[in-house]
Amino acid sequence: MTAITLSARLRRIKPSPSTSAADRAQALQRSGRSIVNLAVGEPDFDTPAHIRAAALQAMDAGATRYTPIAGSAALRQAIAQKLLRENALSYDACETLVTNGAKSAIYCAFAATLDPGDEVLIPAPYWVSYPDMVLACDAQPVILPCPEDQGFRLTAAQLEAAITPRTRWLLLNSPSNPTGACYTAGEYRALAEVLQRHPQVMVMTDDIYEHIVFTAAPCVHLLAAAPQLRARTLVINGVSKSYAMTGWRIGYAAGPRELMQAMETLQSQTSGNACSVSQAAAVAALCGDQTFVRESAAVYRQRRDLMLAGLRQIPGLRCRAPDGAFYLFVNCAGLIGKRTPQGKVLADDTDLVLYLLDSEGVAVVAGSAYGLSPYFRLSIATSPEVLQDALARLARAVLALR
Repeated sequence: MTAITLSARLRRIKPSPSTSAADRAQALQRSGRSIVNLAVGEPDFDTPAHIRAAALQAMDAGATRYTPIAGSAALRQAIAQKLLRENALSYDACETLVTNGAKSAIYCAFAATLDPGDEVLIPAPYWVSYPDMVLACDAQPVILPCPEDQGFRLTAAQLEAAITPRTRWLLLNSPSNPTGACYTAGEYRALAEVLQRHPQVMVMTDDIYEHIVFTAAPCVHLLAAAPQLRARTLVINGVSKSYAMTGWRIGYAAGPRELMQAMETLQSQTSGNACSVSQAAAVAALCGDQTFVRESAAVYRQRRDLMLAGLRQIPGLRCRAPDGAFYLFVNCAGLIGKRTPQGKVLADDTDLVLYLLDSEGVAVVAGSAYGLSPYFRLSIATSPEVLQDALARLARAVLALR
């Protein structure tokens, strides 16, 4: 029997830590354990009815065949209209690309542009998949720690110090997963001033949480604050979070036409076009009634406030209020070094997360997975009743520590 040999590329990467945590929690639930799963980053709402209806109508009309690789003409035009209407960004439909989720757009961009030895600047805390996608493309992730005392945001000085001749991308996620931090227009302009001196650096904006914002004003887009960067900026977005469409798998990118064509070529030889029925549903999402988007953001804010108030009552935990997204990034430094009832010392946030799962059935994700410790991320994309249960369990677990 011939042995299977895995590539060095695959051996460099690991499974998604957040997905692994969610899978572990679900396995425990199947075994009969009572688990409060706050590890998964997915809206708990159903996809709005008018979007589901558009999918049914598309199927009944026979829209079940291949679309162009870059996406249907209707969806690409809807994306261009959305970017102009909501972000004041002017793109032709031919400067957009529909992908199988936003993650696919990010990976495709890296695969189309990175060579061995190239560097990608990633502010930490970061979404868990960013560094591994860079490694999978034979390049080097350069992690830039952005601590809580600077709002979990990258500074211009940090950026200037990190850029080298091998730097190809700066990746910005606002609102952020896991911290919910949003960049201000002034912060973007300061970063843009640095980038002006380094024309080889492209910028990728991951805007997937743009509508889940708790501040009085919407988060500013990088290109609204620094339009001079348009020729080397790639805008990444999708319908998963804002419209509760995670399973529909529709993401999109907008950027320079040359890059869009390169990504389309790569997509033609890998995944092909995104699901035709999902594309029809995404047109309805982007062009239809936006009431759900506003109302769900308000619900997330209520849940955020509920959890923040509850966490303040638990000794050893503290949490900066996020500007957006549906996560809390909880500082657990006050619990590191304590002992469990079984006598185990909690050496780091990974130990704490395992303890919370084993002792009280609360599933969260260690901050180390996001590049900054000691923290843990929990999702507020679940009901108030579940969140109240989680708070009670967390309090019991912490109270039992010595």
